[in-house]
Amino acid sequence: MIEKVGNAISLKISSIGYLLGYMGRVFKTSFFFVTREKAARKILIMQLLFTFIEALPIISMLSAALGSALYLVGYKFLLSFGQESLIYKVLVLAIVQEVGPLLVAFVVTARSATAIATEIGGMVISHQIESYISFGIDPISYLVAPRFIGVTASVFFLNLYFCLCGTFGPFFVSLIVNPITASDYLAGILKSFDLISIGVSILKSVIFGMIISIASTFSGFNVQRASTEVPVAGIISVTKSFMHIIVADVLIIVMVLLR
Repeated sequence: MIEKVGNAISLKISSIGYLLGYMGRVFKTSFFFVTREKAARKILIMQLLFTFIEALPIISMLSAALGSALYLVGYKFLLSFGQESLIYKVLVLAIVQEVGPLLVAFVVTARSATAIATEIGGMVISHQIESYISFGIDPISYLVAPRFIGVTASVFFLNLYFCLCGTFGPFFVSLIVNPITASDYLAGILKSFDLISIGVSILKSVIFGMIISIASTFSGFNVQRASTEVPVAGIISVTKSFMHIIVADVLIIVMVLLR
């Protein structure tokens, strides 16, 4: 039993080392991607199209609906304490700093993580990865780097759209519960923005995008030979992405509170 436990721990440590090496290769190849990898730019464009452009409608509607619901509930609650002016601060804190990056990351994970993992897993079992290597093409720079950049950039811009729609969209709801002019609403929202909320939102979106892309591509490359492993890799990529996103979100929140 002790031997089995030791082998399991050794295997876990070696897998962590392999993951760290994989992450280092991804960061390195992504840094030089723009100047070197012209052939893989089509993959980057397609990744941006699928992850960013096609997800814009659902992100816009989701953020506007969530912001409006938060405004309706929050305004009535704060009005009972005579603090209705704090609704703008609540919107910025909830939508921009907390809910926005997390919800966008979950949507991108559900849409893209499985697709990326199964696509790369299918390439592994069909020996396309071996073909790339035999022709001197680095699979990391050709397949992973454009997806890493595309997913990370998509999460960043989707979070930007989410924050804009989630904070400015509730203006139309405010006309029902608290009729005010557009200039007053805009002034209240802009006054509630601060550098910490914006910085935390940007940091979360970038880190979450990195987590999704690395988890999905890494799971795809871990497929061995059986075709039944491909859907399993997709499930594992989603599970690991969700878990690591939540852990990263908690760590960032703790860092902000302890600053």
